[in-house]
Amino acid sequence: MLSARDIRALAAELDIRPTKQWGQNFVIDANTVERIVRLAEVGEDAVVVEIGPGLGSLTLALLPRVHSVVAVEVDPTLATALPDTVGKVSPAYRDRLTVVHADAMKIDTLPGPAPTALVANLPYNVSVPVVLRFLEWFPSIRTILVMVQLEVAQRLAAAPGSKIYGVPSLKAAWYADVRLVGTVSRSIFWPVPNVDSGLVRLERREPPQVGVAVDRAEVFTCIDAAFAQRRKTLRAALAGWAGSPADAEAALVAAGVSPQQRGEQLTVEDFARIVAARGSHDA
Repeated sequence: MLSARDIRALAAELDIRPTKQWGQNFVIDANTVERIVRLAEVGEDAVVVEIGPGLGSLTLALLPRVHSVVAVEVDPTLATALPDTVGKVSPAYRDRLTVVHADAMKIDTLPGPAPTALVANLPYNVSVPVVLRFLEWFPSIRTILVMVQLEVAQRLAAAPGSKIYGVPSLKAAWYADVRLVGTVSRSIFWPVPNVDSGLVRLERREPPQVGVAVDRAEVFTCIDAAFAQRRKTLRAALAGWAGSPADAEAALVAAGVSPQQRGEQLTVEDFARIVAARGSHDA
C-alpha cells in the first residue's frame, strides 16, 4: 500500500502534476482504498479492469486478491511508471499486472482473459460514458465498483420519480442493478476536489424482457428523446422519435403508458415496451 507521503514522493520523482485535463485526483488514504476493494467483492478468480490507475494505490490493493489486473491509463508517464512501482512495492504480484496505455473511451478490446469486474476511481469528466461503454463492449464484466462524483453516483442509482433520475439512471439500469454503497469525503484526494465522491456498485442482469426482442440502441434513442425536453409530456417529447404526436401516443397507449406522463416516471422496462409497441405499430 502507498501512504500519502509515498504518493507525493512518487509524483515528485516522476515530475507528475495532477491535471484537470485527465481528471487526475489521486487517492491518498489507504483505508478508502481497502474499502473500495472490500465493496468490489472480487475474489481470487477475478480478472479486473481498472480505469485510470494513476500512481497505483488501488492497483496494489487489488493485485494480491485477484487473478489479474488490466490497468488502462491515458497518461503516458503514469502508464510507463506503474509496472515499475508494482515491481518495487509488491514484486510477488508483478506478473498479475498488464498495463494498457490508451484512452478508455476508445477501447473495445483488452489483452488476456476476458475481464469479469471493473474497479476504479474514475475521472469525474468521463465517469458515466466509461461505465456504459465497458458494460456494452465487455459483456463478461459481471460487477462494477466505481468511485465517482457524488452527484453522478446519486444519478446513476436514482429511482423513477426522483428529481435526479434521468438518462444515466435508465441506461445503467438496462445493463445492471445499480446501488449507491457509500460516500467518500473529498479530503482523501490529492489534489482535493471541490466535491465529495460516491461509491456505486453495479451487478449485471439480463436486459429488460418485454415479450419481444428490442434493440438497445433504439431504446436508448427513445430515452434520449424523452429527456431532451424533460418538462414535456411523453406524447410531445417523443413526437419526433415516433414520427408525430399521434404516433407517439399510439405507441405509449399500446405500451400501457399514459401519454401525459413524463420520462422521469418510467422504468427502463417501460421504455423497452414503448419501443416494442412502436415496432409492432410500424409492422
